[in-house]
Amino acid sequence: MAENMDMMIWSSLPVPAILIDADERIADLNPAGEGFLNNSAKWLQGQPVWDRLAVDAPLEESLKRAREHGTPLFVNDVDVGTGARPPLVCNLQIAPVMGRDGWMVMLISPRELAGRMTQSHSVKSAAKSAIGMAEMLAHEIKNPLAGITGAAQLLSMNLPQEDLELTDLIVAETRRIVKLLEQVEQFGNLSAPDRREVNIHDVLDRARRSALLGFGAHMKIIEDYDPSLPMAWGDPDQLLQVVLNLVKNASEAADSINGGTITLHTYYEHSFRLRRADGSGQTLPLQIEIIDDGPGLPEAIKGDIFDPFVSGKENGTGLGLALVSKIISDHDGWISVESVPGRTVFRMSLPRAPRAKKESN
Repeated sequence: MAENMDMMIWSSLPVPAILIDADERIADLNPAGEGFLNNSAKWLQGQPVWDRLAVDAPLEESLKRAREHGTPLFVNDVDVGTGARPPLVCNLQIAPVMGRDGWMVMLISPRELAGRMTQSHSVKSAAKSAIGMAEMLAHEIKNPLAGITGAAQLLSMNLPQEDLELTDLIVAETRRIVKLLEQVEQFGNLSAPDRREVNIHDVLDRARRSALLGFGAHMKIIEDYDPSLPMAWGDPDQLLQVVLNLVKNASEAADSINGGTITLHTYYEHSFRLRRADGSGQTLPLQIEIIDDGPGLPEAIKGDIFDPFVSGKENGTGLGLALVSKIISDHDGWISVESVPGRTVFRMSLPRAPRAKKESN
C-alpha cells in the first residue's frame, strides 16, 4: 500500500523530477520529467544524467558537497536544456534520497512562463492605456484630415504641373496618418477569439502560400512540422493574422534582392505550463516557431518589441507585434523572441483543444 502511494505521489508531481543514482545516472523520472526530456523513463534509465540535461551553471562541486553531507541544493535562474529545444530558465531543487546512499532527486521548475506572463500583463496594460487615448482622438483627427485631403485635391485641379508635387505630398501624408489611425482603432476593437479546434499546420500553410504569392516572393519558406501535433484551441483567422504578421516582418527584414530563409517549425512540449497570479494553471504544449536568418532585432528595442509603438522599421507604426502579442494573450497563450544576427526565432505556445469537447462533438 505504501509503495503504491509513493508511486501515486511520484506520478502526480507537477514539475519534472529526476532520480539520480550514485554514479550520476538516471534511475527514474516522473511523467513530467519524461515530457521535459521528451523521452520515456524506460529509455532514459541508466543514461548519464548530464548527457541528457545541460545546465548552464557549475554544479559539480556543489552537487558533490550536497551528496557527501546529505544536504539539499537550490540553484535559481539557470538555463536548462535537453538538446531537443531551446533552454528554459529554471529553478533547480536537488535533495538526497533517504535510504539510498549517494542518490539524489532533482526537481526542475521552469520560470520562463511566469516571466512571460508578467510581460504579457504589462504589454496589455500599456496597450490599453495607449489605445484608449488614441481612440478618443482618432475621430476628431480623421474628420479634419478628410477635409485637408479634399482641399488639396481641389487645389491640384488648378495648379501647374510643377506645383502638383506639393499637393500630392499633402494627400499622401494625410492618407498615411488616416491609415495609422485605422490601425490603432483595429488594435483597440479586436474582438475576442472565436475558439474552435484548429489544425495549426493548415494555418501555417495558408500563411506560407499567401506570403509566397506576395510580400514573401523573394524568400525561401521551409516547413518543419511535427505530423503528430494535436489540434489547437483558437480562432483560425486571428492565428492566421499572427503568422502572416510574423512572416511579413521576417520577409521585410531580409535582403530584398537575395532574400533569405524562413522556417515554420512545430513541436509538442509536455512541460510547458502557464501559471497565473491567482494560482490557476494552463498547459501550453503546442509550440510554433517562425525562424528567419535575417539581421536580427535591433539591440535597443529587443526587450520591448511587443510594446505598442515600438518598431525597428524606419516607417513602422509599432503596432504589428503589439497586435500579435494581444491576440496570443487573448488565446491564453504566450509568445517570446530570441534574436541574434543570422537567427531570429518567434515562438508561440498555445493550448490544445479540450479532449472532452472533442469527444462530445
